[in-house]
Amino acid sequence: MAYSTIRYESDDRVAWITLNRPDKMNAISIKVSAEFRDALAVAERDPDVRVVVVKGAGGRAFSSGGDFVDEEYGGDYGKSLNSSMKLCSSVFDCSKPVIAMIEGWCLGAGIEFALMCDMRYCSEDSRFGAIEARIGTLMATAPMMPYLTGLRCRELIYTGDMFDAQEAYRLGVVNRVYPKDRLEVEVTRIAKRISRGSLAILRWHKKVINNTLLAAGFDSALQYGVASGFASRSEPSEFAHFSELLKSEGVAAALKWRDSLFAPFESETSRGLPSLTLPQKFDPG
Repeated sequence: MAYSTIRYESDDRVAWITLNRPDKMNAISIKVSAEFRDALAVAERDPDVRVVVVKGAGGRAFSSGGDFVDEEYGGDYGKSLNSSMKLCSSVFDCSKPVIAMIEGWCLGAGIEFALMCDMRYCSEDSRFGAIEARIGTLMATAPMMPYLTGLRCRELIYTGDMFDAQEAYRLGVVNRVYPKDRLEVEVTRIAKRISRGSLAILRWHKKVINNTLLAAGFDSALQYGVASGFASRSEPSEFAHFSELLKSEGVAAALKWRDSLFAPFESETSRGLPSLTLPQKFDPG
């Protein structure tokens, strides 16, 4: 399969999958999800690959989240949510360890995706945010957050606040923080160390750890998260106005309106969304 939104390469037991939309800060579209899952299946089948590393192209973002202007989305929330959940589940279901190498922004669907990976390493300039609440949508993978951070995740999910790399480390969202110019070097070393071990044992270790979550009801919680995402669409939400602004005035206007709701109450650390280069108008259908 020829890829247009990701890059795939493998070397010395490690496969690298790059989200390759730097002009959109690696926003996750339906096509990105499909191509990533295909590439991950290639790595799964390759007997020479023992570890997979996921990163974002361009150095500015791992992923800025879901693609507001995805032409395949066409206003079909179910299609978008289904695609996003397939992406997130793919790394959990992969029998081989999957590492998220985070450089820059990691927001919304991007942080949901990263949380489902086995490990996360980030650069010291990285910024995180479970920002779904700020546009009136639901974080379907919310069940993963308490596993990593405990119930402190409630504040992150309810407010949609930004937090930096050191706070991500303190909370347990990432395993380690590295200087930006050392991130790939250090992640490569970790991946190579993991890949020196037996593939069979790596697979069994992941299966055992995943089963700890499954035995606690993680799969049921995820299914409830998806069902809640659909159910929430039938209730009044700021997302309706956000979507109207996307359609009538464009992404910049929609984000400006969204930010205005929170601006009077922001702290020094809670604000700070990236500026995106996006089309001015979007027709969500």
